[in-house]
Amino acid sequence: MIYEGKAITVKLIDDGIAVLTFDLQGESVNKFNRLTIEELGEAAAKLGNANDVKGLIVTSAKDVFIVGADITEFKELFKGSEEELVANNLKANSVFSAIEDLPFPTLTIINGIALGGGFEMCLATDYRIMSSKAKVGLPEVKLGIFPGFGGTVRLSRVIGADNAIEWICAGGEKRPEQALKDKAVDAVIAPDALMDAAKTTMKRLIDGSLDYKERREEKKGKLQLNAMESMMTFETAKGFVAGQAGRNYPAPVEAIKVMQKHAGMTRDKAIEVEAKGFAKMAKTPVAAALVGLFLNDQELKKKAKAYDKQALPVNRAAVLGAGIMGGGVAFQSALKGTPIVMKDIAQAGLDLGLKEAKGLLTKRVSRGKMTAEQMADVLNKINPALGYGDFKSVDLVVEAVVENPKVKDAVLREVEDVVREDTILTSNTSTISITRLAQNLKRPENFCGMHFFNPVHMMPLVEVIRGEKTSEQAIATTVAYAKAMGKNPIVVNDCPGFLVNRILFPYFGGFNLLVRDGADYKQCDKVMERFGWPMGPAYLLDVVGMDTAKHAGDVMAEGFPDRMQYSEKTAVELMFENDRLGQKNDKGFYKYSLDKKGKKQKAVDEKVEQMLGDVVHKKGEFTDEEIIERMMVPLCIETVRCLEDGIVETAAEADMGLVYGIGFPPFRGGALFYIDTIGVEEFCRIADKYESLGKLYHPTDGLREMAKSGKKFYG
Repeated sequence: MIYEGKAITVKLIDDGIAVLTFDLQGESVNKFNRLTIEELGEAAAKLGNANDVKGLIVTSAKDVFIVGADITEFKELFKGSEEELVANNLKANSVFSAIEDLPFPTLTIINGIALGGGFEMCLATDYRIMSSKAKVGLPEVKLGIFPGFGGTVRLSRVIGADNAIEWICAGGEKRPEQALKDKAVDAVIAPDALMDAAKTTMKRLIDGSLDYKERREEKKGKLQLNAMESMMTFETAKGFVAGQAGRNYPAPVEAIKVMQKHAGMTRDKAIEVEAKGFAKMAKTPVAAALVGLFLNDQELKKKAKAYDKQALPVNRAAVLGAGIMGGGVAFQSALKGTPIVMKDIAQAGLDLGLKEAKGLLTKRVSRGKMTAEQMADVLNKINPALGYGDFKSVDLVVEAVVENPKVKDAVLREVEDVVREDTILTSNTSTISITRLAQNLKRPENFCGMHFFNPVHMMPLVEVIRGEKTSEQAIATTVAYAKAMGKNPIVVNDCPGFLVNRILFPYFGGFNLLVRDGADYKQCDKVMERFGWPMGPAYLLDVVGMDTAKHAGDVMAEGFPDRMQYSEKTAVELMFENDRLGQKNDKGFYKYSLDKKGKKQKAVDEKVEQMLGDVVHKKGEFTDEEIIERMMVPLCIETVRCLEDGIVETAAEADMGLVYGIGFPPFRGGALFYIDTIGVEEFCRIADKYESLGKLYHPTDGLREMAKSGKKFYG
């Protein structure tokens, strides 16, 4: 044994070939934490002094190669100064360079996922052989940073600047075919033949029939572009990538600038440039927010996994109501492998649900994401039904009928009589109390909410709502089914609007008050879209539908009259009364028509300005800052209330619910992270400016206490 540690071992096998194996003890995957990097440096030193080693094969004892850096260490690491971050990066990079500089050929077996630092490790060796089942990539931009272990330097020299820009700035995972085509790897091999192929290749490297030295020098040298080619490549890419990423995500463009700057440098100088650029990005609020979201997501997954032991198996599901929502639920369940009965009271409803599923599947086939045979297999897992004949074999039911408590009550009682006693019943209600819907059920312990967001196939969140009598087994089973559907479940306690809608409607309340005070709804949309929302409040209301917004608003007003009941007509109510429902009937705050691709295109409708005169109390002009404050303060305060009221247990769940459920700008980290970024004391000061607007703008006592004591929601 040449080296033995807790993450890495190195041993000599036949013909002078050493094998370095990553196998991080106590973890299901390999990752580059401080321990692994330290041991890699020690192993490299041992190898450099080993006289009997002629070549090195790098591999993994786990199903993955290396998933990347240990992101749980980022928060503490990124607290340091830029100078400290640069020093840390250069220290880590000296380890990768030591592997690259070993006095014999090196080769990596990529047996599974190799992402971020994991793929940068692969790039440090001379050759790379990839499993036909593996994936590689550099996804760091998704965390607001870019590769910092030599990735921008080595990849641009291995696959060319154009390809490297696409790999790094898009941050995607590459399948073997693409990796081979771009020459990021040298061969793609079946998993069971990897080691044999690696040994054969290594023997050729040792005997000189393959020249590793020339390749190594190219990788360590300057980028092979002349001044004109360099300018054309990088300047063109900067403009395109800036348009794609948007101004709120600086890392992709910064990565290009760094590659451009170090293009004419050899490795060590180029790595210094990369380290400085990495440190600059690591200190941005965007990186702090996106790293925080990643860690929050891990916390959510951990909480969801904790329910696994109590969950009953869901081998077959059912959805009641086969409209757009029901069809979406059926599609998602079948797509992920759980057969589902789709029941409706009318054939027209079933036809609509099947049309929704077929349309989504046809798009996947046309984009090459599945074959026609796979599409047929998914459709065969959807069983349309007008009766309850197959419901004895159903393990979980999703009720997705109209948002009316009387109708839902009747349907739930009816289905409870035909399913088994252990079948879990769920309601896809977006606002109605789960405890209220359970009142007439014989087995309320088997009932909970399962709130999907529209469109089901795109929105990652499912709220699993616990009623007063809901059992933990019902919650656990519903969480497990949501995960099986590829969704991110968050367990919330019962209240009007649950988590996401309860928080969203104070945001709409802020918008209604702005319109009342003379704000231009078009300006509000533009400002909030620049702030980072996928659509502004007026446009969002058009997409939600004014009838839905009116109904949900009434539920909120009943549940929280002190802050969500309005003494005068709102802009939403005005739109509803004038049959301007939004995209549902092509007229709302905007008017809609189909473009050439069949998508709804919005346009300004001059009638709206005149119509809104009925609810505008005065002419007002507002700065962008005022619009942001008046929109965001109510949303943030209601998020605080949800946490204080125990609707969710943690700040992470509250913030992830908003990011996943309504598209809260990810680079701002969620409402509670956003308060932390501003500072709790400063946030309370901003809210107090609008005290006269009502309780929507009044910080809670708990928030004011946090301001006094200097506490944060995170850290």
